[in-house]
Amino acid sequence: MAMKTILIIATILTGTSPAPAQQAPITTPPSAEDQIVTSTDVVMPPEVEAPEVEQAEIDAAVAASVAMLLSRQEGPTKAEWPYQGVYRVGATEDDPESLIEGRRGRQTVIPIGYRVGGTSIVGNALLRVPGCDDDEQRRTALERARAFVVESTSHANMNPKYGGGYDVRGWGYIYGGDFLLAMRERGFVADADRERHDDAIRFYLDGLAAIEIPEVGGWNYARRGPLAAPSGTSPFMTPPGVQVLIEATRQGFPVAEGLRDRAMAALELTLGEDGVVAYSAQRKTRESPDMIPGAMGRMLAVETVRSETGVGTDAAIRAALAAFVTHWDELLKRKQQDGTHVAPYGVAPYYFFYAHGYAAEAIERLPEAERALWRDRLNRLLMSVRDDDGSWNDRVFPRSAAYGTAVTVLAFTEPVHAARTLNTPPSPKKLPPPDAAEETASDDS
Repeated sequence: MAMKTILIIATILTGTSPAPAQQAPITTPPSAEDQIVTSTDVVMPPEVEAPEVEQAEIDAAVAASVAMLLSRQEGPTKAEWPYQGVYRVGATEDDPESLIEGRRGRQTVIPIGYRVGGTSIVGNALLRVPGCDDDEQRRTALERARAFVVESTSHANMNPKYGGGYDVRGWGYIYGGDFLLAMRERGFVADADRERHDDAIRFYLDGLAAIEIPEVGGWNYARRGPLAAPSGTSPFMTPPGVQVLIEATRQGFPVAEGLRDRAMAALELTLGEDGVVAYSAQRKTRESPDMIPGAMGRMLAVETVRSETGVGTDAAIRAALAAFVTHWDELLKRKQQDGTHVAPYGVAPYYFFYAHGYAAEAIERLPEAERALWRDRLNRLLMSVRDDDGSWNDRVFPRSAAYGTAVTVLAFTEPVHAARTLNTPPSPKKLPPPDAAEETASDDS
């Protein structure tokens, strides 16, 4: 298995120039049309067994996804798109009845971290699709979601002072902070709400700092001991954590000193031979390259943030993308299946769209001339797993179609988003500087 992977990656790095690929108005950054595959250094990605996709199909799917997501918003104030997985917590009297399952003393509920995280991911997808500024229905739905994410800072189970162990509030810190930053940049926060909105962003940033893994760095939702104990860092959770710190810094929010650097150092511990990335690591991994078919989602996430922080390489991104395309069937085997970390690769169903989302991000970190071909492969794979109702879902829970569909929309719109935000200062007209009560020194800029 390892030798097959090495040969495939070697082909990617030494192949010949392919023919041009069709361009897409949603997935292609401006001015890219005349620069596709003109260099002799561009090589052909692996082929995929999925039909070619016309741009009109993608545009129609994105439009239908917006309508579907708007129809799925739920909760007491119709403000949420809660992510539903197998992990649940004990229900309390103030939890929404629609999220509670079980009877009497065995009642459980979707945890607040999944509620905030899922809502924020969908919110970001709705923000990305063109036309949001003038879409009253979308703007109203986003405002409800924004208010929910801000108000959730007072929920008892979002408090960063807790005992440790397996816990998903960190997902709320990451994606809640990311969504609030995105709403802020778009100018979608009313003047009367700005102070509380910025306070919520600081709350989520402080939460990430509070639950950082001591002596190792980074984050892990599957901690086995108390918060004060060292633990393995998660390359599933740490990359998006780093990215929200990058965006917060870009918008002028103070980030705890060294937080990002320690997280990046922790990710280096997860990197093994031939680019394989371990499920978690507290010391330098010895993960076998034979595990690459189950690690490609983590590989894409790690190489994306390594590129964003200036320590990655184009070759490493190409290798991760080649592994994703080549071993995609291993991901597909776990889609909409029961169980979580099933042998031989320990891939859970929720890795499916996570991997596709980071594939989209990784593509946009490659040289411009290479991107169209990789986008073609990703778009074909995504459209091949669209469900009959027009949504995307990697779980057995109907509610989680909101997450899968949102990540797919984010993937389709990533080219324009990346072109607009990477290495770009925020708009001064839409982003008044945050008025922090205390400025925290940062070495992460």
